[in-house]
Amino acid sequence: MTTPQTDPDTTAQQPPASPRRRRGGRRWVDVLAASLLSAVLASVGTYAAVQGIDDDPTATTAGAPEAGQDGAPEAGQDSVDDGAADGTPVSFAEDQDWAAVAASVTPGVVSIDVVGRQGQGSGSGVVWDTQGHVVTNAHVVGAAEQVQVVLSDGRRYPASVVGQDPSSDLAVLALENAPADLEPVAVGDDGALAVGDPVMAIGNPLGLSGTVTTGIVSALDRPVTTRATGTTPGGDPVATEVVTNAIQTSAAINPGNSGGALVNAAGELVGINSSIAALPAAGASQAGSIGIGFAIPAAKVQVITDQLIADGTAEHAFLGVGLRDGAAEADGAALTGAEVRQVEPGSPASEAGIQDGDLVVAIDGEQVRSAIALVGQVRERASGEQVELEVVRDGERVQVTVTLATRPDRG
Repeated sequence: MTTPQTDPDTTAQQPPASPRRRRGGRRWVDVLAASLLSAVLASVGTYAAVQGIDDDPTATTAGAPEAGQDGAPEAGQDSVDDGAADGTPVSFAEDQDWAAVAASVTPGVVSIDVVGRQGQGSGSGVVWDTQGHVVTNAHVVGAAEQVQVVLSDGRRYPASVVGQDPSSDLAVLALENAPADLEPVAVGDDGALAVGDPVMAIGNPLGLSGTVTTGIVSALDRPVTTRATGTTPGGDPVATEVVTNAIQTSAAINPGNSGGALVNAAGELVGINSSIAALPAAGASQAGSIGIGFAIPAAKVQVITDQLIADGTAEHAFLGVGLRDGAAEADGAALTGAEVRQVEPGSPASEAGIQDGDLVVAIDGEQVRSAIALVGQVRERASGEQVELEVVRDGERVQVTVTLATRPDRG
């Protein structure tokens, strides 16, 4: 039997509404198959020995065959129409100067060393402003008793935790005696990203500060579930489930990259690197990059960070339903989505007329194919934001307008 998931909060800001922008094209909301991949936090407590790998001296670069070679017509010979599609070499319109991007952004990315009850660890962070605020993941500093921030030039500063929000896996630090020459990373528009766009990850993987890797945006709005460690008001560690409507990237992300920057080709912050996927292996306690990494979108980072800096806590919007994966038929086709199994009395869902048994298949015109996909979509929106749900009820598609409210528990 599938256990219903209670709709958790979405990290958001009470009006004004979230700066989230709708992306054009198809949005990917599929859940990673648990039997193949599991998203794991890029943990702060693990270091690894680094072994050099020699380049393959026999490696060659493949190119188009020259005239007279197999597969290419002789000079002056007409091509044979064998039913194959004609192809034209493609490339980016212009070369990307990643060296310039790295030089511009690296001063705004820091290493974070922590000491806690369970030992020492490290992670990454992003300089947010010239006042000394640094953004990182909550799981990097969640149970830390001492925190030090190391700038890209080696200067080291003690730091305190201004606020942390385990539900979004974000935290803000404040440097003690912050220097006047801090270089914040400019925040970009993650809503302008498209699948295939080039991106760069910068951070402190395996304790190797200032590491840069490049890749592309592999998918957008990928619902990913992880667990982040925070602290109770009494200082005890507590684990919180995190569902992120994440940016998936092929840029190599490894343990220690958590909290670092994912930037676009203009050197603008489009995400905070937070987790990686790993192939399950018996006895394995840590994972490395397999080309599937995830980042928290910058718009969500902006909303949560502003709240944490203001008063150390963050508000979360909620829909007020219990969910499970479900399916229904409409218009002669089978559809999958988030099936409502419980509606909380007095919740936004109840007031909008959502019913038990409704199958949510879209939100604001964007497909919802599972319970976790809807959770991820709700969590990236703001308290007070109005959303349009498409549900299948008794074989018919029904449009329901819901105004998300602020979850009663704050923080």
